[in-house]
Amino acid sequence: MGIWLVFPLISTLLLRAFAGDGWKNTGLNPNFRGNAKWYFIALLIYPVVTAAVLIIGKIADWTSFSNFRTEAYLAGFAAALLPNLVKNFFEESVWRGYLTAKLLETKIKDIWLYLIVGGTWGLWHLPYYLSFLSRSEMYQVLPVERSVFALVAIISMICWTVMFVELYRITRSIWPVALLHVVEDSLINHLVIDGHVTIVAGREILVSPIAGVITSLLYLGVGLLLRRSRIGMARRESF
Repeated sequence: MGIWLVFPLISTLLLRAFAGDGWKNTGLNPNFRGNAKWYFIALLIYPVVTAAVLIIGKIADWTSFSNFRTEAYLAGFAAALLPNLVKNFFEESVWRGYLTAKLLETKIKDIWLYLIVGGTWGLWHLPYYLSFLSRSEMYQVLPVERSVFALVAIISMICWTVMFVELYRITRSIWPVALLHVVEDSLINHLVIDGHVTIVAGREILVSPIAGVITSLLYLGVGLLLRRSRIGMARRESF
């Protein structure tokens, strides 16, 4: 699993060093100046959307919090932050800091940018979905066959990609995107897989905080709002 996690980063390092790609546009500069609000937004996106999905589930009587234990949840959340920061530095250096940056150089249309980056990012997760992820953890998210789970997860990640890509395009840094990813992994995975919330059988596909249809549409909406903000900023700068 460790080899699977680091191999894309090793590949991009080799491409930069020996294939003429160079070391520009790595996204390693945090670019704090003028981007503080985007860092703040990156920290808020997953908590706000997750809260909205949980509220929808509760109103519809599809989601239960009877097993939620605040102390245990906060302890698990805190313990996951540092490992996820390391993991997501690897991921964001590749999928945003390299792949997205290289595709942007081609002046590709946004829809193809989202589909290629999101699809590649999602397909890279196949070993995790088909092998590394335990069946019990998978069933906590969606009680389906592995192939179906992988398909749903990849579609969800394509929806997420819009906000990941747009946040990177606005800030030209992988760090707010890495923070976005850290919060996602630490907040919602722990919430669902460790059973702090439970969802009525058959409704997971709608209101799972990880892969529900409503959830993915909300994240897609956030991404499109970020896109509109970026375009508006570019227009103002052109005047």
